[in-house]
Amino acid sequence: MDHIEPKPLSTKLLFIMATAIAATAANLYYNQPLIPSIGKSLELSDGVLGFIPSASQIGYAMAIFFISPLGDVMNRKLVIRNLSITLVIALLGVYLAPNFAVLITATFVVGLGANITQQLIPLGASLSSIENKGKVMATLMTGLTTGILLSRTLSGFIAEHFGWRAVFLGAAIMAAIIGVVLQIALPSNKPTANLKYTQLLASMFTLVKTKPVLREAAFVGALWFAAFNAMWATIAIHVMDAPFLLSVQQVGLLGFVGAAGIFGAKIAGKWVDKIGSQKVMTVSISLVLLSFIVLALGQNNMVVLCIGIILLDLGVFGSQIPNQVRVFAIDVNARSRTNAVYMLFYYIGAAVGSAVGVSVISKYGWTGLTIFGFTLAAIALTFHVTRKSK
Repeated sequence: MDHIEPKPLSTKLLFIMATAIAATAANLYYNQPLIPSIGKSLELSDGVLGFIPSASQIGYAMAIFFISPLGDVMNRKLVIRNLSITLVIALLGVYLAPNFAVLITATFVVGLGANITQQLIPLGASLSSIENKGKVMATLMTGLTTGILLSRTLSGFIAEHFGWRAVFLGAAIMAAIIGVVLQIALPSNKPTANLKYTQLLASMFTLVKTKPVLREAAFVGALWFAAFNAMWATIAIHVMDAPFLLSVQQVGLLGFVGAAGIFGAKIAGKWVDKIGSQKVMTVSISLVLLSFIVLALGQNNMVVLCIGIILLDLGVFGSQIPNQVRVFAIDVNARSRTNAVYMLFYYIGAAVGSAVGVSVISKYGWTGLTIFGFTLAAIALTFHVTRKSK
């Protein structure tokens, strides 16, 4: 387990970490409501648009595997400093991108730099006591949820008034500020793990092989997050077309509707200690399943569509808290690595969901997209309930 000195996890430090997680995670999702605008600006075909949101998710997944484990063997403060520099440079690259190749490369590196979130979450788990671990995790994950959901509203508003490039310039400035604040506020840690880098990566495969709870958590998490990202990567395409014909700012406002996920995370954090992770997850995944039925029914009705979005975000983030609590309890001496395995699958699911979702909606419309999301959620629920019964 990490030995942290000299600062305890004060309320102030917890707030700073949650805010940093929100601001950093947002960088992965700014591009989702901007896809039509970016495509028009760079004269891109519909066939390549799905790669834009996927690039950041793939970069994030790669960082989770190759960078996240370093938190078990290095000072996380140093890792976070280097990631902050990387993130600022990458966001400026997106801002200046003259063509698709540069855009995709810079977007991929944004995903790498956003690994800051996956350094802060295990750090928070290490700093918290047994008594307040649930509260700490709920607070940090609320930060993550807030960043994911409100990023779309913010990017939509900025893009409407200043263009899509301004979104990433503002994000670069914010990333620089957050990086400086973290260097001032974070404590240094002296990890006890003494492994070479190759051994560190190899140990992650050992964890997958020997920890069945980790395998289940990773698999079901990947499925519901793929469904979640399939919807959010395509919602702009759907509602900017007839019959809604929304502007990019109006699309961004749907992020406020999705902010219901923040309450889902809060509620789940409280109920995990009362009724257990398994039951909370069963209810939450069921909401994801129900959401795609409602989304299908709301194809041409904005009110029903918004209800579906609320159910989806409640279900996804209500599932995430208990699932991650289970992951951090697997091995207290390998929190960064168990979290890395879990989040690797999670964001591979996100990347696949985004890319396939855009492809599905272009070929089969909104009905096909909702069937795709429903199928993923059904598999996740079936697997979870089956494993629970064993």
